[in-house]
Amino acid sequence: MTLDLSASSIELTRVICDIESVSGNETALADAIEQALAGFDHLEIIRDGDTVVARTNLGRAQRVVIAGHIDTVPLNRNLPTRFETIDGVDYLWGRGTVDMKAGVAVQLKLAAELTEPVVDVTWMWYDHEEVADDLNGLGRLARNRPDLFEGDFAILGEPTNSRIEGGCNGNVRVEIRTFGLRAHSARSWVGDNAIHKVGPILEILAGYQAREVEVEGLVYREGLNAVGISGGIAGNVIPDECMVHVNYRFAPSRTSAEAVMHLEDLFQGYEITIVDRAEGAHPGLDAVLAREFMAAVGGEARPKYGWTDVARFSALGVPAVNYGPGDPLKAHADDERVALQQITECEDGLRSWLSAPVG
Repeated sequence: MTLDLSASSIELTRVICDIESVSGNETALADAIEQALAGFDHLEIIRDGDTVVARTNLGRAQRVVIAGHIDTVPLNRNLPTRFETIDGVDYLWGRGTVDMKAGVAVQLKLAAELTEPVVDVTWMWYDHEEVADDLNGLGRLARNRPDLFEGDFAILGEPTNSRIEGGCNGNVRVEIRTFGLRAHSARSWVGDNAIHKVGPILEILAGYQAREVEVEGLVYREGLNAVGISGGIAGNVIPDECMVHVNYRFAPSRTSAEAVMHLEDLFQGYEITIVDRAEGAHPGLDAVLAREFMAAVGGEARPKYGWTDVARFSALGVPAVNYGPGDPLKAHADDERVALQQITECEDGLRSWLSAPVG
């Protein structure tokens, strides 16, 4: 498949969405991106696995990193893409249109066309975002080529309805276990039912009042929820173990260590195993380039409630925001679709900012 980067960002979105790239199957799209960019003399191209980097080296005083992932969650009869109109709004329907190939299409088009941006730009298109953290292409690139992450500001093209969303919540997942004693269910009184012991855990979760926390002018909503429960050996055996899988989304005012301590305080007396944790990211809106970006794009910044890879940039000391076309509520949905107007709005916003005088 050949990508024509002179096509409209809408058409480019359609083409790259139709190149199926479920996590683990990104090579064809990464190859197409690398080949499409190879002919542009103003770009240095770097390949790391199925991550493609293109950067300008114009000697500008400031550098911006703009990134987007090229993988998607699995399909559910939602490819090939199609255009449709709903209540007078024109959409492109199909897997990846929101999360996040519309953002990638905008970035690719601008990378090709902006030969003289007012800041140096490092463009990154990476693999394996939708799966386990240890596979994440951006994380791998940071380990292999940390020099590529040097910058004054970063933008991640996650879907935000083409509005700026600052920072992101942190994320912790834990397993909370109860224990008992196995016995035949016909003589249950000689056993100790571990499943019956999870009641207090569920009561804590059901009654939990999640915080709303202001961080640098943005209000982040937290969430603490059971996302899974397992226990039982057989239909005639009293279970000796039960596990509740709990997910805590916490405001970036807390570290992941503080979030774990909060869970330990809530569930004292229970065995807690940490399954996964990721730091949040502060809004990143106080940087000079961030303020200029907000002025160029317009509107007020909002908080990002979910975790995104802006946290990777934040951990490296690079302020970062989320900005891309698509309604986050349609990410991963079977009827995933992006409003065409949002694609062009995102392109216009980035183009205006990268072409405007700095300062």
